[in-house]
Amino acid sequence: MLDELKRKVYRANMRLVEEGLVVLTWGNVSERDPETGFFVIKPSGVPYALLKPRDMVVVNMEGHKVEGECRPSSDTPTHLAIYRAFGNVGGVVHTHSIEAVAWAQAGREIPCYGTTHADQFHGPVPITRALTEDEVKSAYELNTGKVIVERFEGSDPLERPGALVPGHGPFTWGADAFKAVDNAVALEAMARMARLTEQISTFGRESVPKLPGYVAEKHYSRKHGPNAYYGQK
Repeated sequence: MLDELKRKVYRANMRLVEEGLVVLTWGNVSERDPETGFFVIKPSGVPYALLKPRDMVVVNMEGHKVEGECRPSSDTPTHLAIYRAFGNVGGVVHTHSIEAVAWAQAGREIPCYGTTHADQFHGPVPITRALTEDEVKSAYELNTGKVIVERFEGSDPLERPGALVPGHGPFTWGADAFKAVDNAVALEAMARMARLTEQISTFGRESVPKLPGYVAEKHYSRKHGPNAYYGQK
């Protein structure tokens, strides 16, 4: 079942390793099949070096395993919450990449200091509220997804295709698994650039000038707006 999608999700998961976004077993990628509504996700706790396409797990929109010998990622309920709420999202990624996690542990969104950031995200990378003790004890992974969804209420999740969860790390998404991985790569780079910008600034982060809104808007819209002209047709 969904053999081609399993191969694609496997390749997307291996890209996390190639891009230096994961160590050990810290990360996962999934993609939703638009025809069945099922999604394919990495198995829980399996080292990347041992993964094979056949190890990918098929899960339905009720969160039940449909096919696969392994248990799906422990973050499956988070992916599920995102898919249920964001109809235009087809792929989800979670990593514990160093720079993005540092911002999450600091409890800070990632400010937009330059055009590189503005090319990818329409504004700062948002951070969710912290989960309550009851939310952690009752359904930690599902409630992690719910606070992400809550943070994006009233906005298009593809305009800012990622978020930080305090003390935890980044989740990104996109039209498919590969695009979600691209956004994870971009978010990590943006996190590092923002940190270095604040470190280089003589007087600390309060003195770092934000990129003017009109420049940020131009860079985002030239790639993603209705009259976008970046790249090839």
